[in-house]
Amino acid sequence: METFYTDSPQVQQIIQGLNLTRTLFVSSIVIGEPHIGKKTLVTHLFPDIPVVSGKNQDEVEAILEHSDELIITNFEKLSNKENLVFDNKRIIATADYIGNQKTIDSLFAFIYMMPTYKERPEDLKHLKTRFLKEAAATLMLDASSYTLSQLPTDLTHNSKSLKRAIYHYLMSRNMSKKEIEETLFTYFLEHLEGNNGYKEYVGMYERPLIKAGLKKYGSQLKLSEILGINRNTLRKKIHEHAID
Repeated sequence: METFYTDSPQVQQIIQGLNLTRTLFVSSIVIGEPHIGKKTLVTHLFPDIPVVSGKNQDEVEAILEHSDELIITNFEKLSNKENLVFDNKRIIATADYIGNQKTIDSLFAFIYMMPTYKERPEDLKHLKTRFLKEAAATLMLDASSYTLSQLPTDLTHNSKSLKRAIYHYLMSRNMSKKEIEETLFTYFLEHLEGNNGYKEYVGMYERPLIKAGLKKYGSQLKLSEILGINRNTLRKKIHEHAID
């Protein structure tokens, strides 16, 4: 079970509300975008309650017949919400969206809206720290070599895209020349085709090389000397590859 950390006042209010229902047989639902910690939050608060996804309709119904407590994740995936009976049961559900508001209102005594990570920047520090430790351990790197401010913050898909971005950041900065060559080999093996492949794919070398050089040296003149090409050729390639 994952530990849930938060410094967000909004999330702390949700936690306070859920904690107040520990001794009550009432139903609560936490609604919000995918990958913002809804399941982690409720399973952290109620570790002893069984957890079933709404994708497993039969399993949800079977447990409801014999149990007074249940955590239902992906509640929006259930197809028979209108026929459910939560009377005298402690049900905690999570959902990515509301769906039928009347059904939600009839089933749940407490409805909480979970803010996204964009709305709770206080929690990004905890999440980045966790993903940095995980990625460093997986890749056998020293996490202390990196600061949180160095890490990318891709919240396109909330924690899912953030985790991917951090793994990619660490991997891209620790690949050997041989590993880079193997990566390119695999890419070309899967994608190389057409009648003008060389011209098309040579940009995969030139564009990052020139962009990195311009960032590192800050001068086209200096970079042309480093690369051993004349300045006009460098300018042509900068234009050709649409480098700002």
